[in-house]
Amino acid sequence: MSGRVDSDPGPEIPEAEAEVTEEAEVTEETEAEVMEEEGAEATDETEAEVAETEEDARRARWTAAGTGALLTLAGLAAALLRLTRSVTALVPAAYAGGAAVCALAAVLGSRGRTRRALWLLIAGVMVMALGDQFD
Repeated sequence: MSGRVDSDPGPEIPEAEAEVTEEAEVTEETEAEVMEEEGAEATDETEAEVAETEEDARRARWTAAGTGALLTLAGLAAALLRLTRSVTALVPAAYAGGAAVCALAAVLGSRGRTRRALWLLIAGVMVMALGDQFD
């Protein structure tokens, strides 16, 4: 209807179409029940995926923290060993600096910032390798 007074209301719905409409409503209710059952299965799968994702995140945090701690200890040990020799002060400083960057990476990794921790681990190892080149 257009809202004008002189407009026709249009043809009425015949009874056959009304029956089809009722059948469509019944079909929609049946589909809704099927979707609810599938939704319950999907919820179980979603919970499993979330649990798996949480486990992966936990493993990444432990890996980043452990690797950072290990590289920190290696860098400090190398810095102490280089201090006992007669080399320039830049070599042990580079090892100690790389170890400090790796320690920061270990802290970030333990707090869940694994991507930043990875890049800091790479940077720390590169600084230690640079110190090795000065030797």
